[in-house]
Amino acid sequence: MKLTVFTVIGLLIALTGYSQSIPDTTAIKQLLEKESTTFRNGDVKGHAECWKIQPYSRIVISTTDGKIIEVPPAIMINPPASMMGGGGTFTNSNYKISVMGNSAWLSHEEESVSKEGKKTYSIEFKMLEKINGDWKIVGMSIHAFNKQ
Repeated sequence: MKLTVFTVIGLLIALTGYSQSIPDTTAIKQLLEKESTTFRNGDVKGHAECWKIQPYSRIVISTTDGKIIEVPPAIMINPPASMMGGGGTFTNSNYKISVMGNSAWLSHEEESVSKEGKKTYSIEFKMLEKINGDWKIVGMSIHAFNKQ
């Protein structure tokens, strides 16, 4: 809350202004939607803005055939052209978010549809930190699965 006090011709006037901010959970969901959108659209700069690579950042992916892939975190802010911009659509759902001060974790489900129409499904976990007032992804674990 911001309080401004000034005097006009001997009369004390106080104006109160409230700065509005969105709840952390809403800001985090918006960040995840941006991260998914920029990835599919090939927006490297926009995608990099979603991330803050830390010394402890880690990205691990489980594939539907049981393989584990560890992705170097720096790829999230400087990806090869072949990795980004595949197009298609996505739907993120079933968000579960825990915020603890300037740290948060979340899980969600994602259904992706390639521009050719192929669907893929995953459960994703992301670790976030609030840095200079903005939420950033610092780590991620993706678990792909076949939907029956």
